[in-house]
Amino acid sequence: MTVTDSTAQRDPDTAELEWVFGYGSLMWNPGFPFIEQQQAMLHGYHRSFCIFSHHYRGTPEQPGLVLGLDEGGHCQGVAFRVARPDWAKAVDYLNERELIGYAYRPVSIAVELEKTRQTVQAYSFVADPTHPTYAGDLGLDVSAETIMHAAGEGGLNRDYLINSVKQLETRGYRDAPLHQLLERIELLTGLIDQGGGI
Repeated sequence: MTVTDSTAQRDPDTAELEWVFGYGSLMWNPGFPFIEQQQAMLHGYHRSFCIFSHHYRGTPEQPGLVLGLDEGGHCQGVAFRVARPDWAKAVDYLNERELIGYAYRPVSIAVELEKTRQTVQAYSFVADPTHPTYAGDLGLDVSAETIMHAAGEGGLNRDYLINSVKQLETRGYRDAPLHQLLERIELLTGLIDQGGGI
């Protein structure tokens, strides 16, 4: 059984759902009304800069990288419970926000709510390896170089990384690969020296 088969259902019947799982900007900027939020753990996927951005954080000539859920590992995030009358509008909003031009596919995915230890099915988006903008694991050096030189309509790609790390830290999360990526970019931009000083 593959990771996807065991944790996510493709083309979910959203009418049966009431939770949304956020792992990137949705955690601090959900953009839809909700009645409850809990920190949550997803098994079988990890947060990764695995998707090329040609507009928001890059250009077609100089693509940037944005976060996606790639297979393997685990991911801490936030689960939002949406009131039933607001559900259809929330899904429409999320689909418009996440599915236009990016390598995401919608899924129903099992997450564990950290406070209650309850497992719920949540609506979320995972990386689609068959999409042209799927970058996969480029490695630390290539990812750092890509992010350092990219900018798009949303601003500098490295600001997206910096904000993501800061926002994760405010929730008590430490995502080691993202911290390593930020440290490499700080070295490349001269924000810290080889000895780690500021």
